[in-house]
Amino acid sequence: MAVQRVLADAPDRVRTLVGISPVPASGVPFDDEGWGLFSAAADSVAYRRTIIDLSTGNRLTGVWLDQMANRSMAHSDRDAFADYLVAWARTDFHEQIEGNPVPVLVVVGEHDPVVTADVMEATWLRWYPNATLEVMANAGHYAMDETPLALVTSVERFLAGT
Repeated sequence: MAVQRVLADAPDRVRTLVGISPVPASGVPFDDEGWGLFSAAADSVAYRRTIIDLSTGNRLTGVWLDQMANRSMAHSDRDAFADYLVAWARTDFHEQIEGNPVPVLVVVGEHDPVVTADVMEATWLRWYPNATLEVMANAGHYAMDETPLALVTSVERFLAGT
């Protein structure tokens, strides 16, 4: 969502966008249970671990999940974490970016149950006429951690072609 905000605010400064498991500029709807889980994660390493596990398809080792959740707690400010949820979940500025011709690569993990290819087709690919979608094999929401070399290869290939 952040790169789309930059595009909306300074379109002359953006030549290309790459979104990795990106939140759409329309925000992300939550039911009450999901909102409660994500809200509580600001104060709970256990809830962060649950979210990471869910968003990677419940398929990764507990050691890795613990490390990711603990790193998240250690390196994020509690209030910033809580406020960022509101920003990416309840902000909608898609009309400000819709139709922009900038080349776009959108990467989603095949095991991410929320930020899916279908969601990207209904949002990013609809809004950007020059958008390409790549579904990263063997990745969930965190391709940069789960499949780093495949992700870098994909991004470099896209950037070389723009």
